[in-house]
Amino acid sequence: WSTPEPLITLAAAAGATERIRLVTSVLLAPLHTNPALFAKAAATLDRIAGAGRLHLGLAPGAREDDYQASHLDFSTRGRALDTLVERVTAIWRGEEEVGPAPATPAGPPLWFGGASQATLRRIASHGTGWIAGTGGDIDEFTTFATRLHSRWKEAGRQGRPRTRATAMFALGGHAHRSLTRAVNDYYAFAGPDYVRTVIDTAATTADMIHTTVTAHETAGLDELVFVGNHTDPKQIDLLADILGDKLT
Repeated sequence: WSTPEPLITLAAAAGATERIRLVTSVLLAPLHTNPALFAKAAATLDRIAGAGRLHLGLAPGAREDDYQASHLDFSTRGRALDTLVERVTAIWRGEEEVGPAPATPAGPPLWFGGASQATLRRIASHGTGWIAGTGGDIDEFTTFATRLHSRWKEAGRQGRPRTRATAMFALGGHAHRSLTRAVNDYYAFAGPDYVRTVIDTAATTADMIHTTVTAHETAGLDELVFVGNHTDPKQIDLLADILGDKLT
């Protein structure tokens, strides 16, 4: 896919900003086959950003072509993610001499994507919360969130897991055309039914933005991230005008 590499991109954003959070949603962590180097890269970014700003969303990913391009085994990506997380978090806790230490104590918060038993296990053992996928059904979100809270308590974790979701949007005269082009290009691997669902649920008007926010608020979501599908930076201003005081 033609988007820039996320850690390098967020390093640039970190140097140009002071307060905003820097989030990967999601980084395909198993493509990073050297856990020590990944720990160093993420810790470096965390230090550039300052404590608490970087949040790492991780997932094994659903596209086999990502793994083909990297000459990696798609079928073992889940185990590779578990291995990487175990090693990286140990390094950040200071159990191995790999520096620099992150600015955030014990490392940046980890969020996990997916909707599997493995996702529940990863969040309960190492995570701060769950990132729900784009185009998801609110009922499916609520069902998985309920399972997550139960698994969190079973693991003896204090407090509660956080939840975050992404919603696609495009606004203005060419909104639907830009959205359709972006979704067709990226999600073609998932089949036409999924592509149609993502397009139909994406927000292209102010009313759809408000409806999306209200639905996720009612479901108990902690944070909703709007993902733009139009190349014009003015899209952010249009979104901000619609959201008003709901914008964080």
